[in-house]
Amino acid sequence: MEYIIDKMEYEDWEEVREIYLEGIKTGNSTFQIKAPNWKEWDKGHSSECRLVAKEGDDVLGWAALSPVSSRCVYSGVAEVSIYIASQYRGNGIGTDLLKELIEISERNEFWTLQAGIFPENRSSLLLHKNCGFREVGIREKIGKMKNGEWRDVVLLERRSNKVGIK
Repeated sequence: MEYIIDKMEYEDWEEVREIYLEGIKTGNSTFQIKAPNWKEWDKGHSSECRLVAKEGDDVLGWAALSPVSSRCVYSGVAEVSIYIASQYRGNGIGTDLLKELIEISERNEFWTLQAGIFPENRSSLLLHKNCGFREVGIREKIGKMKNGEWRDVVLLERRSNKVGIK
């Protein structure tokens, strides 16, 4: 399979949204119950740190960063979102996207990336750990699903060895 990693553009949004909705339907990707519109999504994500994996015009997966706080002391800390269309999982796309996102994040002065992952999402946990993230702990019953079920989230982080070291 041949694909490229490129900056996400507005024109990619509908396919990005469909992949996000697919993740929502699994029940193991996010607490969200619906995908936002472009304007909402765009506002909540770093404009410099959003990527798509594409084969031709088809989006196979995406990754993006969201600032964790508006406080200036946390300006270099962001949360990772990464989603791969189900038919393309297991082809290394997630690894390629996450590695590129890490590189771009460091060029944009992010020193810590974090991810909150449901314990049942073993493939995502493995992906992040293989890309240098470490498990910080488990946030017990941190959020409630639409059906009323409380869920734990494994908190992982990756500290840059290039940015914010002095």
